[in-house]
Amino acid sequence: MESLKELYKIGCGPSSSHTMGPKRAAEQFAARPTLPDAYRVTLYGSLAATGKGHLTDSAILSVLEPIAPTEIVWHPEIVLPFHPNGMLFEGLKKGEVIDKWTVYSVGGGTLADERKGVEKPAEIYHLNTIAEIKDWCYREGKTYWEYVNDCEGPEIWDYLDTVWITMCETIHRGLNNDGVLPGGLKVARKASTYMVKSQSYTDSLRSRARIYAYALATSEENAAGGTVVTAPTCGSSGVMPAVLYHLSTTRDFLRVRILRALATAGLFGNVAKTNSSISGAEVGCQGEVGVACAMGAAAACQLYGGTPSQIEYAAEMALEHHLGLTCDPVCGLVQVPCIERNAIAAARALDANIYATLSDGAHMVSYDKVVEVMRETGHDLPSLYRETAEGGLAKRYRER
Repeated sequence: MESLKELYKIGCGPSSSHTMGPKRAAEQFAARPTLPDAYRVTLYGSLAATGKGHLTDSAILSVLEPIAPTEIVWHPEIVLPFHPNGMLFEGLKKGEVIDKWTVYSVGGGTLADERKGVEKPAEIYHLNTIAEIKDWCYREGKTYWEYVNDCEGPEIWDYLDTVWITMCETIHRGLNNDGVLPGGLKVARKASTYMVKSQSYTDSLRSRARIYAYALATSEENAAGGTVVTAPTCGSSGVMPAVLYHLSTTRDFLRVRILRALATAGLFGNVAKTNSSISGAEVGCQGEVGVACAMGAAAACQLYGGTPSQIEYAAEMALEHHLGLTCDPVCGLVQVPCIERNAIAAARALDANIYATLSDGAHMVSYDKVVEVMRETGHDLPSLYRETAEGGLAKRYRER
């Protein structure tokens, strides 16, 4: 598996696959030495279907337009066989194509090329399943975060510290921003209101309201194109920060323990990314919010002193109960139902932690099996339920 640096990426929302990936592709194409006098970018499948709502065109134009005039062509009806998120970049000189590149945004800001496959940073981890890693933990008498340390080296902690700082800054901005989110749905920001209302509650209700507020804060910042951390994606970036920020402020966990929880969560996200997918266009929202919930549950269980088996159980439970979750964003925006899904998943992650911590860690279905089922379920979902805004809630909203 790759480094956690390839999972936790810092960038602008609202979508890692629709915004961060296309922007990176545009930067790479612009760096070619061909010197065109114009560009043409054709978007296919899911990228074309929901690209305007995800600001895909804005992300690409922000890179290419300063260099040369750029035309964006939309073909939602054409799905390239390699991946639903296909792009064709063309460099033009006097109207003739002098350079072209077909590339795919496959989730989490990662790019893929048909000839070269998915871009492959160095393989850092020699174990690719939670079962293997858990066996290593019990054999060595260590835990998941120590496996991360052994594979990545001590420099990973500085990176995770930057990730944690960014997550906190995003929450702070989100809690202090008001107004309506861009895109035309006129969705009002709610994080600050939820935070204020939490003050009037006591005990468990106050705790739950604040978890919602923190998740809303990050998800609303993402929807507005603000800076977030993919955990594992932009569209699911509100879950992990909400869980960790809530626990850090209510339980006074030392910063080093928060970073260890980030490392543990990263392993579970990495396994899902490696053995299935975290792309909503490929497997639906189960690969985004579902995996984020699993990561949050693993992080919380790590903080509460869970055994490797209990941590795996928490993550397995969180992902299992998101199986089959569709990706059907209204108007192609990462707002409805995406924002509230992050809030509910953050609370569910904490519930999965409690359930697993109360147990002895024994369970019948492994995390790895649920990841396999997620991949199969995602491939069985009709394309209209995989980030095309053509089915489900998106279709019902258009009919209204």
